[in-house]
Amino acid sequence: MAHERAGLPAQESDLIDVDEVIAAYYDRVPDPANPDQQVTFGTSGHRGSSLDTAFNEAHIAATTQAIVEYRAAQNTTGPLFIGKDTHALSYPAWKTAIEVLHAHGVEVLAERDDEYTPTPAVSRAIIRHNLGSGPRADGIVVTPSHNPPRDGGFKYNPPNGGPADTDATKVIAARANELLGDYRSIRRTPYERAASEITRYDYRTPYCNELSQVLNLDAIKASGLVHGADPLGGASVQYWQFLAEQGLPIEVVNPTVDPTWRFMTLDTDGKIRMDCSSPDAMASLVQQRDRYTVATGNDADSDRHGIVTPDAGLMNPNAYLAVAINYLFAHRPGWSPEAGVGKTLVSSSLIDKVAAKLGRRLVEVPVGFKWFVPGLSDGSIGFGGEESAGASFLTLAGKTWTTDKDGILLALLASEIIAVTGRTPSQHYADLEAEFGRSYYARVDADADRAQKARLSKLSSSDVTVDELAGEPIMAVLSHAPGNGAAIGGIKVTTEHAWFAARPSGTEDKYKIYAESLKGADHLAEVQSAAKSLVDAALA
Repeated sequence: MAHERAGLPAQESDLIDVDEVIAAYYDRVPDPANPDQQVTFGTSGHRGSSLDTAFNEAHIAATTQAIVEYRAAQNTTGPLFIGKDTHALSYPAWKTAIEVLHAHGVEVLAERDDEYTPTPAVSRAIIRHNLGSGPRADGIVVTPSHNPPRDGGFKYNPPNGGPADTDATKVIAARANELLGDYRSIRRTPYERAASEITRYDYRTPYCNELSQVLNLDAIKASGLVHGADPLGGASVQYWQFLAEQGLPIEVVNPTVDPTWRFMTLDTDGKIRMDCSSPDAMASLVQQRDRYTVATGNDADSDRHGIVTPDAGLMNPNAYLAVAINYLFAHRPGWSPEAGVGKTLVSSSLIDKVAAKLGRRLVEVPVGFKWFVPGLSDGSIGFGGEESAGASFLTLAGKTWTTDKDGILLALLASEIIAVTGRTPSQHYADLEAEFGRSYYARVDADADRAQKARLSKLSSSDVTVDELAGEPIMAVLSHAPGNGAAIGGIKVTTEHAWFAARPSGTEDKYKIYAESLKGADHLAEVQSAAKSLVDAALA
């Protein structure tokens, strides 16, 4: 059930007290014995709020110390690239991390205090550095992604440039929690001194200049289109401004940076959330869609994209992924004929059909962009995308661009598609639906406590005791992804015309049900209802 003010402008009562949030970061000390106050890495880093004693100075000092020790154990002795987004907690956490890194002799490359760095720019910097010889670099991005303004986030990217896998995050989190109770003993350099001794690094210029290696920018410049780019108050604001100054037909819709995000419309649940895939969070940009040939949004760290067209409004993320894949594999002759299509197993089955039409291998992996990193690194995957509006792809020459999600790249691709084909991404998607049938896709959440979430993550095919789903015989029950054999942390059940997947949330006391039907909205509702009953029975 949507909140009564979903899609409407935020009011003063919806805003955080920035001073309170920052004060809590320094004042509140976590209890190491309380699971809710420990360091926990989800699908992409540790997240939480200082107001809940879940993201505080102790967490960041301990986690950074753990990263220092981990990178040393891995013989990662090159520089560490660190970037931050525009959340209120990002700047203090960024400073804490720099203090610890500097005190331990790590060469730190950081933007200036008044600059912001998108996640893909950090990934690109790591990859660029590691193309050369010498010690390998890694990175930290201080961001809770699209989470509400009260939250903070902290994620580690190893030398492959992508999100750290569970082998790394388990070690880092375990060590951080050991250190949590004695975090004041962690060696740190006062920021005022460290700030004068670290290397200030320009992430923006090389990233923006190198976009011509991965996109047809000449076609965009010559097209006469107008691209409205809305940073949603996030880290991409300075990048879109730079690209506009370089001659791309970009209009920055709203250049405002405000840690309360008072200019946002409320998300479906009534919270301020910079989710560029949510029609409610993107309502103000959707209302302006007729001003632009295409309009796009990014979340706070710019690793996600939202695509708005005059003819269709905000595209479903799955729809745009299908269009992007269909376009790219037909317009990238420099890619290997063996390069496959990467998708998470909760993404639309329409992508499967597009991959089959293209004659490309489908690589279906669990939720989490980290699963695409090997393929994007060696070129065996041309495109990797997930249902939550995150994707990246290879350069024109078939080389690695980023191994983390790149919302700026996918936003600009929408303009390339229009410039080259003369048609919007939503018009291309209509063609795909005409060819393969209409997709009805949705995700719903249900309550689950910690114990239930743990049981769900360990479900197997033997836990599904029925042989029918919404009137169709069940064809497969998966607990491991077919693309790489990795555990999906839940189950996926498929029939001829539908599927659902259930997995626990990494950040809330909920589980998520993803479902799709190719038969209609009513059938989708049946699939969702049957899925919830099936999962609830398994968790009882």
